[in-house]
Amino acid sequence: MDIRVGFGYDVHRMIINRKLILGGVEIPFIKGLLGHSDADALCHAISDALLGAAALGDIGKHFPDTDPRFKDISSIVLLRHVGGLIRSNNYEIVNIDSTIVLQQPKVAPYVKRMRDNIAHSLGLHLNQVSVKATTNEELGFIGMGEGAAAYSVVSIRGFSQL
Repeated sequence: MDIRVGFGYDVHRMIINRKLILGGVEIPFIKGLLGHSDADALCHAISDALLGAAALGDIGKHFPDTDPRFKDISSIVLLRHVGGLIRSNNYEIVNIDSTIVLQQPKVAPYVKRMRDNIAHSLGLHLNQVSVKATTNEELGFIGMGEGAAAYSVVSIRGFSQL
């Protein structure tokens, strides 16, 4: 059995008049995250963690921001594709633990829906997906409301390919 751990991080600038989407959930707010896709930092961090655990590169390799096919695409769709890559490389996802960091808005009311979306897109049980949120205590660009970040740690298992 081959047990692996992956770590993912993503950050995006917040701008006015853009949808705020995290974990595939649109959250009502005056600002949203700027990016080539829907800029869902949570899904991007999870995708990077999964790809890293399987030594398959990062989301920039698989979904470059220079490719018009990915313009404004749902990051849940990208995450589903990453899940397929994990399975096609003979791994299964054991668990996902993620943290969203943003000053505003409060996202606690949306966490269950985020977990549902992520679990569904990857074919997991809800108890395999953890999403937490915190502020940056008004420090730095996140604390000033200029951006948001997400971190994720995942574990996968499969038969050793060494």
